Amino acid sequence: MRPFYVRVNNMNYATIKKFDIANGKGVRVSVFVSGCRHHCKNCFNSEAWDFNYGKEFNFTVIKEVMDAINHDYIEGLSILGGEPFEPENQLGVLELLTEFRNRFKDKNVWCYTGFLYEDLISGKVGDVEIVKEILSKLDVLVDGKFIEGLKDASLLFRGSSNQNIIDVQKSLKTGEKILLDGTWTRKMGNNNIYEN
Repeated sequence: MRPFYVRVNNMNYATIKKFDIANGKGVRVSVFVSGCRHHCKNCFNSEAWDFNYGKEFNFTVIKEVMDAINHDYIEGLSILGGEPFEPENQLGVLELLTEFRNRFKDKNVWCYTGFLYEDLISGKVGDVEIVKEILSKLDVLVDGKFIEGLKDASLLFRGSSNQNIIDVQKSLKTGEKILLDGTWTRKMGNNNIYEN
């Protein structure tokens, strides 16, 4: 058994949301990691740019996250930040995903990144083998930096229209970026965030 107090690769996390409906489909548990070099203008979570922000990410935190996910009403895990694919965060994110995949076969993972899918898969960000291992454990990746000038309140699960909602497993199988099936927008003013 792992010593649960052990820190995971010096990664910090900003917060854990145990009932999140804004960062992926259904009710989710969302982990916001700390550290991001993108520094997007008017980022909604700029305090998490600092790699030292928040609390240390350790195996006790992973256990807390797994316990929060272990309910029928939780559809899956979302990982965002900060930036999950910053080189400093990659091992911690991989440890979290490995534990998730070992425990939950019927739940899904969404991950948000300011990097482009093409840059991740081609080895331009951190350790290419770790990145590929992370991608192999994701269902959905929302890629691209938040761009203030492309902000659109009608978009579902992303902040600006340049960002893509990617079906990761189909993309890995085909070797091309495949967008997740669906129309990821809502009609404004009806209070239904899931309407296409």
